Amino acid sequence: MTENRESATPARQPGLPELRPVGESPLQPSAPQARPQARNDHELPRDRSQAILEAAKQIGALLKRKGHRFALAGSVAVYAHGGSGHLQHDADFCVRRADAEAVARTLAEAGLTVRTPPEDWLMKTTCLGQDVDFLFELAHRPVTTDLLALAQDVPLDSVHMPVLPPTELMRGLVEAFSEHYCDFGPALAVARALREKVDWEDVRASCGSEPMPAAFFFLLERLDVIAPREEPR
Repeated sequence: MTENRESATPARQPGLPELRPVGESPLQPSAPQARPQARNDHELPRDRSQAILEAAKQIGALLKRKGHRFALAGSVAVYAHGGSGHLQHDADFCVRRADAEAVARTLAEAGLTVRTPPEDWLMKTTCLGQDVDFLFELAHRPVTTDLLALAQDVPLDSVHMPVLPPTELMRGLVEAFSEHYCDFGPALAVARALREKVDWEDVRASCGSEPMPAAFFFLLERLDVIAPREEPR
């Protein structure tokens, strides 16, 4: 769930469509024959969370229709698995880096402006006035075919789409903790919402020995979100 925002148009990267200014309307077709699937700005839901949800549904339906491999991630994925409907910042989709060019072309054909920020692990667009991020990495791990294969077909309200499973969503949050980033608040809310659906031993085995993840697991145990780990005798 990324929070970076760009105020200037970044340089074009090879293989992606020519970028348009950030302030340009994302619903304006890039060519006369293009017809975007998103609704006009004046039809946006007044509630921010609902607007993010609608944007995720629009993008997910578009990617499905074009046959792209992807998985919904971030706070919208948590919501799809039964978490809070208070969505954070944007909608996130995981795609393989090798598929970035094809996904960017699909977005551009739908009249959506593709942006490539300085960070080389994602690209961005705007739909229904909301930021949508396409992640090539999760907590510094590349999005792979194997990761996308774990996605579960879950209804996001009325739209079915592949969604990362709770264990992978939690793993991505915990693996991101470091000495430079250790805001446990959002991850704690997700842990409480999805605790019955997460394979905690799997997550702990992959990152629980690192200092900040270990501190987070200790907090979860003290708050009775998860059971204490049994120490070997």
